[in-house]
Amino acid sequence: MRYEIKGGSFPVVVCQLQDGESMITEKGSMVWMSPNMEMDTRGGGLGKMFSKAFSGESMFQNIYTARGDGMIAFGSSFPGRILPVEVGLGREMIMQKSAFLASEAGVELSIAFHKKLGAGFFGGEGFIMQRLSGAGLAFVEIDGDLVEYDLAPGQQILVDTGYVAGYESTVTMDIRQVPGLKNKLVGGEGLFHTYLTGPGRVILQTMPISHMASALSGYIPTGN
Repeated sequence: MRYEIKGGSFPVVVCQLQDGESMITEKGSMVWMSPNMEMDTRGGGLGKMFSKAFSGESMFQNIYTARGDGMIAFGSSFPGRILPVEVGLGREMIMQKSAFLASEAGVELSIAFHKKLGAGFFGGEGFIMQRLSGAGLAFVEIDGDLVEYDLAPGQQILVDTGYVAGYESTVTMDIRQVPGLKNKLVGGEGLFHTYLTGPGRVILQTMPISHMASALSGYIPTGN
């Protein structure tokens, strides 16, 4: 499979497939394709269907297989970036809910639970995130632009809630209160911060959709 990411703030990834190669999407993100792409919708079993729903995805998978050399494109649902992520043994990724866009057939999507209650309640993504495992190339959606860090063992980075797009499974995530009562009440940075501890890759995003929705809400008329 060869791919090219096109577009600016509303990107698409165009995938060129050889005969018999397949791509998977969880939420109907296909935007165009060649006529020889064959579509098959699957649920993957009741347990997997519910796990997908909890992780922010559709309970069904759309699998597109090329019958002869084919082309298929997947489009982003929010202004931002499409990031290719290579998944393999020892390279599992934990992503924010609804980040998954499409992947090669060897990539598996499942639930990733936060182990600590603080991270679950206050981490900006709830208890549940998405785990990408298996082997192959996946494409994920990033809100706004992205910045990446490669943390050394024990190295930490403090992140405002909602700006964590994803991280390698070797990274640990924890939530701590902002110190000082005055900082909590009038600091304007919320009550909690996210701490990510290495080793591993960390992916941060610059415009979380939740923050954008909150900023725009004050300009939307409520009606009478």
